[in-house]
Amino acid sequence: MREDGKLDYLELPAADLPAHKAFYAAAFGWVFQDYGPDYAAFGEGLDGGFTTEAMTPKPLPILYAHDLEAMLARVQAAGGEITHPIFAFPGGRRFHFRDPSGNDLAVWSEN
Repeated sequence: MREDGKLDYLELPAADLPAHKAFYAAAFGWVFQDYGPDYAAFGEGLDGGFTTEAMTPKPLPILYAHDLEAMLARVQAAGGEITHPIFAFPGGRRFHFRDPSGNDLAVWSEN
C-alpha cells in the first residue's frame, strides 16, 4: 500500500533512451514498459523510469500523496520551493519542488 510522504519512484535522465534500456537489460536483466519515445518505466526493486525530458536533468526521487493538493500546501508551508506546479501525466498527476538544500524532488498521486 502506498503511503503519504514515502519514497515511491525514482526517475533518471537518459540522453539516449534506447542505449540506456539496452545497457540495463544486458547488465541486470531489467525489463521496461515504454510510454512513448521519451519514457521507459521499470520495476526492479524500486519502481522508476528513464526519461529524455529536460525537466529531469538528474535523478528525481518521487514521493507519494493520497491528496496531492494537501501535500503541495504542506510542502509550501514547510518552506519548499515549487518548481513545477501540479500537472497531469499518464497514470496520475504530480508537482516538483526544491527542498531547503536545493535538492529536486516530486510528489505524485493517482487521482
